[in-house]
Amino acid sequence: MNHKAISFRSFFHAGWLFVFLFCPCGSGLARNYHFDGSMSEAVLRSYLSRSMTMMYLLLGHGDLDDNIRMMTNCGVKFAGRAVYDWGREEGGESALPQKIQRAKTDATKVHAADPEIILQACVFEIVSRDVDKLPVPAWVFQELGRPVETRNFRYDDIIYPNSGQQNQWGQGASVPDVSRPETKLWFFYLAASYLDAGCEAIHFGQAELMNRRDPNLDHWFEVLDAVRSYAKKHARRHFVVCDAHVPGGGLVRDGKLLFDFHSFPLRIEELPGKPQQAQLRVGYTDAIYGRSKGGITPSGWRCDHLPYLVEFDNYGSSRQPGQAGMGRFWIWGWDEITWFSQQPESDRNEWLRYSWQWVRDHDSAGNLEMPGYRCLSRMANGKRWYFVNQPSTATPDGFGQEQIIRAIWAADAAGVSAK
Repeated sequence: MNHKAISFRSFFHAGWLFVFLFCPCGSGLARNYHFDGSMSEAVLRSYLSRSMTMMYLLLGHGDLDDNIRMMTNCGVKFAGRAVYDWGREEGGESALPQKIQRAKTDATKVHAADPEIILQACVFEIVSRDVDKLPVPAWVFQELGRPVETRNFRYDDIIYPNSGQQNQWGQGASVPDVSRPETKLWFFYLAASYLDAGCEAIHFGQAELMNRRDPNLDHWFEVLDAVRSYAKKHARRHFVVCDAHVPGGGLVRDGKLLFDFHSFPLRIEELPGKPQQAQLRVGYTDAIYGRSKGGITPSGWRCDHLPYLVEFDNYGSSRQPGQAGMGRFWIWGWDEITWFSQQPESDRNEWLRYSWQWVRDHDSAGNLEMPGYRCLSRMANGKRWYFVNQPSTATPDGFGQEQIIRAIWAADAAGVSAK
């Protein structure tokens, strides 16, 4: 694995072992997790600096008790993708209303362990024909000031009307068109339901895929304004933190940023001739480093570059997994999290140290979202999920980066560089 020079050994030898293992992570003197009704830049940066992807955390995947133990041990304050639904909105016992109720129960348990944790839900760039089976609750019409109707959601009125833009995710699963009234109804229902379940952050997926008929961003603004208005009345701390993947660097309307922070994949570059080795690089493909747009945030403060997260993304595998040169978004034929998970444990640990420090060194607006729980693609050993947890009877397939993340964050709280 590359970047062996980046090591914490000197810090352990210098006496930092006590700080790493015994100081509470995420409790640096400068950190602040208090907000109500809006969020300052300092609080936002505090949360993003202690973020971890926890895909399906609130939907019964993995051992919830062990995940809560792991998060409190590491010092997680922002749990990304904790509620996650990719189509199949009405599927019997796994139907969306049942998932939301399950999320509410589990969110209560997480907040009992740490009331400061922000749980994130997702409104993705997909809707399936199953949505035709899902009734529109009366309160959704009422909150949006529309006449109440007794009917289900309408798939054909959510997707792009052009047939060339349909079925992008398979037959009967398409990208929503944010300019359509039914789409706004659907997005508001999802976001408001997640807020009612105890989530305080909404990830709006690939927002730029959904605004092809929204050149002035008026429709995205309308959706986000409705969600924020609902949050002021119903969210735990009267505020919702909204983000999206933004290959263009962000959505800005009349000098005002639409999202509270930005997010994007890490965009890892494989190193040909050096098997399984990879690096981060400013300017590689569409990486966001140095490109996050600025403006006036929804909370009212101004920035030149909006803070952002980069994450180990999942999106599948190439035609030849494990091979070099499969395309610019593949790392040795894999997506980001699958490539990462297949490295030896010592190399995974080293890559977290490297990427955490690299992002901080190359863009002060950037933050690495640590990998906690994410799906994998066609791994040779048959594993389908990456769990950061230390292996145990509760999480037997844990990959074991829990203590390294705890150490990295503890060093950060103590003002120690990863170099």
